[in-house]
Amino acid sequence: MSIDVIIDAHLHLWKKQDGLVNGLPVRHIGNGISSFMGEARQMMPAYMDDGENTAERLIGNMNYACVNGCVCTQEYMDGNQDDYLLSVRKKYPDRFRVCSLYWEKPDYRTDGFDGIKICASRLADKDLKKLLPVFKDAEQRDMFISIDLCDGAEQTEDMQYLIERCPDLRIAIGHFGMVTTDGWQEQIKLARNKNVFIESGGLTWLFNYEYYPYPSAIEAVKEAADICGIEKLMWGSDYPRTMTEITYKMAVRFIRETERFTEAEKKAFLGENAQKFYRFGEFERLEPIPNML
Repeated sequence: MSIDVIIDAHLHLWKKQDGLVNGLPVRHIGNGISSFMGEARQMMPAYMDDGENTAERLIGNMNYACVNGCVCTQEYMDGNQDDYLLSVRKKYPDRFRVCSLYWEKPDYRTDGFDGIKICASRLADKDLKKLLPVFKDAEQRDMFISIDLCDGAEQTEDMQYLIERCPDLRIAIGHFGMVTTDGWQEQIKLARNKNVFIESGGLTWLFNYEYYPYPSAIEAVKEAADICGIEKLMWGSDYPRTMTEITYKMAVRFIRETERFTEAEKKAFLGENAQKFYRFGEFERLEPIPNML
């Protein structure tokens, strides 16, 4: 059985990185290296030597890895990328879904966006119940919420509160519940609710200590499937930061090549679930591109 549709549910794009973390700027300083928390960090693959993490570079990686579509989320460390993502969505409407960035201000953007990204672990006020108007607004607009929570169960009660009051809102919980931290399963349990899904952006980063082919990451996905069902789980790469250690193709291959999932489970996790959740249409089949090896 071939896997005809692969969708990346969590990645990042920017023309210019212009972020802020703990009051300190995040800026590209050359060869894919950024200043982060006052230190030099390899934030992008070294070939992004101009600091531009563009849609065109991503599409080249997607085509090579046979990834049909993707979801552009956002993060404070990259700076607000609303304008650039809108231009990408307009240029490549069939392959991209994009999120605006919520900044704890009433003027967050919605027009032209598919979803709203909330970096809940970075909010000044961690009480998510106060975000009910934002969640209701997204529900009424038929958008989705992409949210990264604090570790463990710190915000899961608040999330359940919001989920119950917005039963028709599609919610994607990011970073696989921060799977390498205590209590991560409590975030996965939220996906027992009808319209709540889990995406695995950053999974290879969280298990980077083990490295490819990430057997513990595979077992974590198996455990999550036992909790909420494989039909609630979606693959994500967290491109481009995770590509400082592996290639984009490797981020797909460790799922494709494992023997711990059935072919039907791989198809659901790698693409089918996300295709329905993010409302992608049908895709033309991407044929593998042979390399020089």
